[in-house]
Amino acid sequence: MTTHRERIQSCLNGDEIDRTPIALWRHFPNEDQDPESLAAATIKFQQAYDFDIVKVTPASSFAVKDWGAEDEWKNNPEGSREYTKRVINDPKDWEALKPLDPSAPHLAAQLKCLRLVRAGIGKDTPVIQTIFNPMSQAKNLAGNDRLLEHIKKYPDAVLTGLDIIAETTVKFIEAARDAGADGIFYAIQHAQGGLMELEEYKFLALPADQKTLKPAEDLWCNMLHLHGKDVYFSLLRLMNFQIVNWHDRESYPSLAEAQSFFRGTVCGGIRQDTLYTGDQAQVREEAREALKQTGGKRFILGTGCVVYYQSPHENIVTARKSVE
Repeated sequence: MTTHRERIQSCLNGDEIDRTPIALWRHFPNEDQDPESLAAATIKFQQAYDFDIVKVTPASSFAVKDWGAEDEWKNNPEGSREYTKRVINDPKDWEALKPLDPSAPHLAAQLKCLRLVRAGIGKDTPVIQTIFNPMSQAKNLAGNDRLLEHIKKYPDAVLTGLDIIAETTVKFIEAARDAGADGIFYAIQHAQGGLMELEEYKFLALPADQKTLKPAEDLWCNMLHLHGKDVYFSLLRLMNFQIVNWHDRESYPSLAEAQSFFRGTVCGGIRQDTLYTGDQAQVREEAREALKQTGGKRFILGTGCVVYYQSPHENIVTARKSVE
């Protein structure tokens, strides 16, 4: 039998495969405060649905809690938590940040979770670790409105902070690689028209991205997630990823358009809302149409972002069966 690892590797190479791969992931808003419980929930989810990639999905705060940020679970349907304490208030706070070591408590806890998932899943299924890019972490430290205000008024201070965040994230990715990650899921949230101009993103955020991604260059299963609408897909030419994931049903480009100018593998095809509030017929139709767009080549069936944590089991099963 073809293993998940072999199937994904063949997909990335553009080779013939026994079936189209599928990867879905979700938050675990109660379990994600403890490494053992998050690992157990991640493994249980994989055992239930047998996806081709396992993405370890902690709360975004894992990357910033060691700087003092705090968050709380308030029943967001995506499963994400809301921040209750920010760290950056004054422009000088950016320069006061200190680089963190992977041994810092919350970073170390996430590495423990990753090792447990790796051991529990086995080597035949790729495991990728979620990484929030430095600009996304900066948003979580300051709040998005304050971050954008500081970018306009105090760009040098923000750049200093981004460099410190990047230095910390580099060390974490190195540790994640040593813990057995096959790749990273690199979440970028500000490369979209409603938040920043493309040239502004290239000046402010891209240097930190490129620094952060250095230790992931020798990993074979890296996925870029471009979050939001009107995303700057052209950034793919400036970063090295095997897979790209975005809200393809809600933002340019479509899967087919993306394949015309990205030589890697595209991941998507099903709306988050379809899995959450749609019926099985809608899930099947979106999966069928995505397979038609791509011809099943260099394509992983997924959603544009996380599966809503209360999405019906039957819809997830339908998505999984649609590639059989």
